[in-house]
Amino acid sequence: MRPSIWLTGMAIALLALGGCNKAQPPAEVQADVSSATNAAIANNTQAGANQAEVAASVTKNFDSAAQTADAKTAEAAADVSVTQAEGNHKIALAKCESLAGDAQKACKDDADAALINARAKAKATKADHS
Repeated sequence: MRPSIWLTGMAIALLALGGCNKAQPPAEVQADVSSATNAAIANNTQAGANQAEVAASVTKNFDSAAQTADAKTAEAAADVSVTQAEGNHKIALAKCESLAGDAQKACKDDADAALINARAKAKATKADHS
């Protein structure tokens, strides 16, 4: 009896394995391929949209940072101009002391006007970049 049980078990195993490699009908294969293709296209489209969204965000952040840096650089340059103008103003006033009367007054007026002009330019530069 043992050999018949063994043969029966082998027959069942062969039938089970034979069914695993059975070819699917062409229509079913085409449906599976079509489904897999559509899923791949959807995934690729979503990945592309995600990439575009990230790129737009990075560009926006970069532009904002560049604009802020540009404004700060312009403000610093304007501050340097005013500081230089104030130094030049002090030097000019000291030189004006060597003059007398109307010449001294005209010299001081010119120095004051130069300082006022430098401050106005710096203010305009800051306003343009804010």
